[in-house]
Amino acid sequence: MSAAAIAEAVARRSRGKLVALLSARTRDVAAAEDALADAFTAALAAWPAQGAPANPEAWLLTAARHRLIDAARARHTHDAASDTLCLLGEWAQAATDVAGQRPEIPDQRLALMFACAHPAIDAPLRAPLMLQTLLGFDAAAIGSAFLVAPATMGQRLVRAKARIRQAGIPFAVPALADLPPRLAAVLDAIYACYAEGWSDPAGTDPQRRNLADEALWLGGLVASLLSDEPEALGLLALMLHSHARRAARRDAQGRYVPLADQDTALWDARMQREAERVLRRAGALVLQPGAALQRVGRYQLEAAIQSAHGVRRVTGVADWPAILALYDALALLTDSPVVALNRAVALAETAGPAAALVALDALVGDARLADYQPTWAARADLLQRLGRSAEAATAYDRAIGLEADPVVRAFLQQRRVILA
Repeated sequence: MSAAAIAEAVARRSRGKLVALLSARTRDVAAAEDALADAFTAALAAWPAQGAPANPEAWLLTAARHRLIDAARARHTHDAASDTLCLLGEWAQAATDVAGQRPEIPDQRLALMFACAHPAIDAPLRAPLMLQTLLGFDAAAIGSAFLVAPATMGQRLVRAKARIRQAGIPFAVPALADLPPRLAAVLDAIYACYAEGWSDPAGTDPQRRNLADEALWLGGLVASLLSDEPEALGLLALMLHSHARRAARRDAQGRYVPLADQDTALWDARMQREAERVLRRAGALVLQPGAALQRVGRYQLEAAIQSAHGVRRVTGVADWPAILALYDALALLTDSPVVALNRAVALAETAGPAAALVALDALVGDARLADYQPTWAARADLLQRLGRSAEAATAYDRAIGLEADPVVRAFLQQRRVILA
């Protein structure tokens, strides 16, 4: 394996752990990221000539620590510099694995995700911080996941890291008993990771490759650690249902196939059965005597929606009335514009495209959907079904311009050509 390939493999596998180790004592996540980036640059210069080290992670950690020490020395006129140097000097005696302090969480990346969910960090920024710091997402991908402009998301993350440093927020892995209050942010990050990998079903994008599998692993681990948390089970069921259809999302020629047109024989029946088992377990927890109805959450409802789509494998048709009712409940719970959009699509199957278009028109003023491709694709489809070809063409043009995936873009272009 080449030096560059080794460095890429280490970056994917261990970047989050290395950042956590570097920032555990200084509380400066941004500086840790910069130092690690410098270490990777040094590795790409040194390893081809000298050979990759036996322990690449240790090499990178040492190089990054040296850069942090050099940076602290360069700031020696600041009062905080001597404190930073003292903290850095303690690393020689410190344990080399932060996550190892809590063996009850067997996966290092997951342990550090819970560390990022510290209650002193603003709740809306906990999941984005995990995605950037531990999973290596850039601000554009994170902003897309949360319907926020990349520049705005980047600024928020910079401020969050500054707060961690200034407030001395401890980057420590919580005990197992302290995980439930931090669970929501971790689930959001795992699902965003899954969604990013799900958008590359062929696995051709090296930045997204294996992300869906990693998210499934993390989701399964959370569900096993917190087996009495319905939302952890709901997320796992949701991802399993989605993943069961992975093979059907492209045809033999690699063309995009929308859900309604997928060959259900290609769906993974075993994975669907597992998803149903997990979802039933979540429902049993919610319905057990003394359980609070507030435990019914977003991921359980979304998993139930996917289950209602999944019945098509047996009955030949999705359960659209159930899907619409579940979107109604989800809309009340989340007030999400994406949920409202999906509800409008479901309404087209129960009340017709005209009623669905009225519901979609009600969302026109929401800026979060202005550059969201599915909004325009849905509008184009509804207008096409209503025979309003000129308006449909305009909506298709907008959707095509917003779509980054060339396979999906080709599908939309084909639908646009039919109108001509």
